[in-house]
Amino acid sequence: MEKEVHEQYEYARRRIRQKKVLYFHFVLFILGSLFLFIANRFFGLGATNGQDWCIWAITIWLFIFILHFIKVYITDRFMNKKWEREQIDRLVALQQKRISQLESKVNEDSENKI
Repeated sequence: MEKEVHEQYEYARRRIRQKKVLYFHFVLFILGSLFLFIANRFFGLGATNGQDWCIWAITIWLFIFILHFIKVYITDRFMNKKWEREQIDRLVALQQKRISQLESKVNEDSENKI
């Protein structure tokens, strides 16, 4: 019972840490995007050929943030320790079933030879 409570606590702590890092990433994205936009538009940083390079940088950063969001709220939410345990149990059961089928086949073959 205590082990289960400890596992639940550790899972909750890990999820909170993931969400905290995601929120920090979001704030950093907003501030960084604002900085890139201002640096490009108003200070002309990197504006050698008149293109808005900051739009490309912000778009790439947004894509990375979306991947981070998907990992935290979709992938890790459903593929946690419980899911992992269920998958392992299912695969072990399939292996045991296959082993028993092979053993019964070997026993039948040996009985037929005698």
